[in-house]
Amino acid sequence: MRVSVIGCGHLGAPHAAALAELGHDVIGVELNPETVKKLQSGRSHFYEKGLDELLDRHVPAGRLRFTSSLSEAAEFADLHFVAVGTPLRADGRGYDVGQVVGAVRALAPLLRRPATIVGKSTVTVGTVARLQEIITEHAGSDGVDLVWNPEFLREGHAVEDSLYPDRIVVGLTSSAAEENVREVYAPILARGDAELIVTDPATAEVLKSAANAFLSTKISYINAMAEVCEITGADVATVAHGIGIDPRIGHGGMRPGIGYGGGCLPKDVAAFTHRVGEIGATGAADLLKAVEKVNHARMDAAHDLVERAYGGPLDTATIAVLGASFKAGTSDVRNSPALRLAGLLHSSAARTVIHDPESVAAARHLHPEYSYAEDIRTALDGADIVVLATEWPEFTKDTALPTTAARVVRRRVLVDVRTAVNTSVWTAAGWTVHQLGRPVQHPTA
Repeated sequence: MRVSVIGCGHLGAPHAAALAELGHDVIGVELNPETVKKLQSGRSHFYEKGLDELLDRHVPAGRLRFTSSLSEAAEFADLHFVAVGTPLRADGRGYDVGQVVGAVRALAPLLRRPATIVGKSTVTVGTVARLQEIITEHAGSDGVDLVWNPEFLREGHAVEDSLYPDRIVVGLTSSAAEENVREVYAPILARGDAELIVTDPATAEVLKSAANAFLSTKISYINAMAEVCEITGADVATVAHGIGIDPRIGHGGMRPGIGYGGGCLPKDVAAFTHRVGEIGATGAADLLKAVEKVNHARMDAAHDLVERAYGGPLDTATIAVLGASFKAGTSDVRNSPALRLAGLLHSSAARTVIHDPESVAAARHLHPEYSYAEDIRTALDGADIVVLATEWPEFTKDTALPTTAARVVRRRVLVDVRTAVNTSVWTAAGWTVHQLGRPVQHPTA
């Protein structure tokens, strides 16, 4: 198929590249000319595992190209994915869907033949009905259908999740639209390992918000249990393992830490909380407010843990913070718990140095007032406390790191606020390890 992807950020660029990998001819539309130039060179403007490889494969071959011209995309493609941003509104009360509305309003008059517009952006319930009115009024041709196909991508795994999704949800109202969706996803559906859920647009909207809200609830729940364990002296890792054995619950998302972040969960929970309260579902709104409250409280809990590990106020401490992105596998620092914690430590410590394998540049752009190190050895040099704030394999899987780090730090104290390391490896190298909700692990050598 000939496909366009409107908006080439963290959602659109991986989706466009994946569609090319699936065999479609794809044009990506991005208003920023510098971003277009970068993508057209076969490289992404942000880090996402596997994305540069797909760009390098399909851009030179001509299967994938990028432009700033929406009219070019309208002329070229028969199916148009809308993947623009929907940030949380400044008042925190729902999504700002201005970019989505603007994209559809601009695209509709340019369509001179039957086409399908497929929305992938996360939107407030009711947005699809509003967009359908715009298409009905402004489309330049009859037979322009609207489908809502919410994304369930994990940053850092967006390419993999685009090519190998666990489910494909489409909200639609016409058989022609369903045929087009089945055609564009045919290579995936042919494998038989992804369920296609065909429903109405409103259900697709709610399903996406409900899924992210539940994941956030699960993360906040285990963090609440970590607080209980800190008070009682219990071990949250064992608690989480015991709970997760139940197949009705499972282990996914059951690792305590400093909470969820990034460009999706914080705004999705906030917007969904507001919307369910607005429609009168007060019980659901109260539950989701509690989820947000627990998540926000993890910053203070992590800061207190670092103080306890140091043995007092942090104004004389040198702290190495490993991790700036909101999670491993991405350069995204939006709503990053790691960076927020680094900011708290920066405000109370004599010296805080941040290192991340991929997001130092993005973090420095957002917070130039913090100190950064381009390599891990420089970050660790002379540190009194090492804080692990993002689960990069370079930090959690490298069994030589505890010994290497011990040579340059002043004190062998690790504060793992992600519960991500194998503590026995670190304690065997002489480190004391502090984790949220777990007893202190002391050196064994």
